[in-house]
Amino acid sequence: MLQKKSSTPHHIAIIMDGNRRWAKLHKMQALQGHAYVVNKIIEDLVDGCVELGIPYLTLWAFSTENWKRDQEEVSGLMGLFRKAFQKNVEDLHKKGVRLNMIGDPGKFPSDIQKDIAKWIELSKENTKVTVSFALNYGGRDEILRAMHKATTANVDLSKITEEEFSQCMDTKDIPDPDLIIRPGGEQRLSGYLPWQSVYSELYFTDILMPDFDKHALKKAVEEYASRQRRFGK
Repeated sequence: MLQKKSSTPHHIAIIMDGNRRWAKLHKMQALQGHAYVVNKIIEDLVDGCVELGIPYLTLWAFSTENWKRDQEEVSGLMGLFRKAFQKNVEDLHKKGVRLNMIGDPGKFPSDIQKDIAKWIELSKENTKVTVSFALNYGGRDEILRAMHKATTANVDLSKITEEEFSQCMDTKDIPDPDLIIRPGGEQRLSGYLPWQSVYSELYFTDILMPDFDKHALKKAVEEYASRQRRFGK
């Protein structure tokens, strides 16, 4: 039996892919593609979520594998994060956005770690939309850290329930994503939210992330509204 779901997803998660290819197409350095997304697209998508009534948005900004990239690019991304925490994140806070992070912040420089903690604390009472940035995030890494957390809490792993294990995940205070979007043309999740995505609808598009604005988001939501969910039934 098919089950018609709400036409509007409660939580959208996006794999932000295609920044470097976009920069190459526009004869720019790779970092300029990332910067364009930070400076132009993220706030536009947040505005789109507010307009569409979507209360949760999660953006995969830096994976555990991204440390393997050229060190010049990694250093540039760290600088971009610093600038974002100085201005872009403050602008989101002023709009009533609650800021959150999933992933392991421990590998970032200490000043970036402090900025992450600062903005999570400052924005915790905001209610317009919750935006989670996946930073130093990997799906397997999250599951391993959750297991370690449960073990440290003396939870009997042989008897642990799905609900109890979910409370050990980075997303313990966030509903599972209804819709996962991957711009950039690739059709895989690459380890994005493997525990949380078991019943997520998937939407793939050839649009590169720097061109994936709120109008493209609306089209993805319209596609989502036309689908039906079975939930294994």
